[in-house]
Amino acid sequence: MELFAYLVPYGLEWLNLLVRWLHVITGIAWIGASFYFVWLDNSIRPPAPGSELAKKGVSGELWAVHGGGFYNPQKYLVAPAELPKELHWFKWEAYSTWLSGIALLTIAYYFNAQAMMIDKSVADITSLQAVGIGVGTLVVGWTVYDLLCRSPLGKHDFWFGVVIFALIVAAAYGLTHVLSGRAAYIHVGALIGTIMVGNVLMLIIPGQRKMVEAMSAGRMPDPVHGQKAKQRSVHNNYFTLPVLFIMISNHYAMTYRHEYSWLVLAMIMAAGVFIRHFFNLRHKGRVEWRYPVIGLALLAAVAVAIAPSRPAAVAAAPAVDPQAAAKQFAQVKTIIDHRCVSCHAAQPKQAGFAAAPAGIMLENEAEIRQNAEKIYKQTVQLKAMPLANLTQMTDAERAQVAAWYESGAK
Repeated sequence: MELFAYLVPYGLEWLNLLVRWLHVITGIAWIGASFYFVWLDNSIRPPAPGSELAKKGVSGELWAVHGGGFYNPQKYLVAPAELPKELHWFKWEAYSTWLSGIALLTIAYYFNAQAMMIDKSVADITSLQAVGIGVGTLVVGWTVYDLLCRSPLGKHDFWFGVVIFALIVAAAYGLTHVLSGRAAYIHVGALIGTIMVGNVLMLIIPGQRKMVEAMSAGRMPDPVHGQKAKQRSVHNNYFTLPVLFIMISNHYAMTYRHEYSWLVLAMIMAAGVFIRHFFNLRHKGRVEWRYPVIGLALLAAVAVAIAPSRPAAVAAAPAVDPQAAAKQFAQVKTIIDHRCVSCHAAQPKQAGFAAAPAGIMLENEAEIRQNAEKIYKQTVQLKAMPLANLTQMTDAERAQVAAWYESGAK
């Protein structure tokens, strides 16, 4: 039983690692392909009027050199005269990224919702409620987005973008008021990722299939399918930088632990959109420096706004209760004070930390008890903390923490 209790968390940690690795690999493949095709669309130039390419229905082409070879991609107005024998599709990069992301979300958050999703100082909810909120956000978010795309608003790119951005920020606000900051951020990212893969699965690929089927039947494809696919592809392009930030945000508790974490996220996402817009225009031959300047200004404003105040003096330890349980807790608190608090504090004293790792603070009794399960898992079961055993926690001290937790963390 003891071996099983040890191997389960260790196995989950390896599963977490492998799925996360897969998620990063497939994400690079998807985003790389997306970036390339947006660049290609913005960089191709129309052929000369009356040229052979123009007669073939080519709307644009370019020449490129890479890896010692020359390339000449061409894009047709609607479709070529004949369907090629071999046609490459770009879909599994998107599907694999989303599937691995949902698997990772399940392993890291849903299997351990009490520790990873619930912050009782934010909302006293159950694990089932937390998971339900997370899953419901993805379903409702995609549905609302898709309906708006199909509404008259979807024909007005600027205002559609404003409304969608406002709705995502509203989702961030709501999530940060019911889930832990880290879980809220991750679910905003999962929401955006779900919208992106939904665009591929529900509209882009079906539209392409209809175009191929029309050509196979000897008919001219309806250009509306290509137009709709292009619109959703552009949406995905602007979603990319915000979702990439969220993927790495769990390493930066200074963002998701802030009192106005939803606003911090909104500012950073907006910066990503402005920066992405700069590159999209640049590929078309327009260099608009105001957009990256606005993006960098937003990031600088966030950095200044959430900067930590000057370190305050550490409060004196509370008086020790003579009862056995209180004595046991006092011993554990002493261990935590010596081995953990240098990093896990509102004002960390350990060099290189501007905020408590993962947003976990262990400076007082309430914080220690709230994070008892996390402390036990990381210091006893996995021995992952202290990081690289920087503060030299001993096996005897780990045993004391284990005894305290297993006796009820009283």
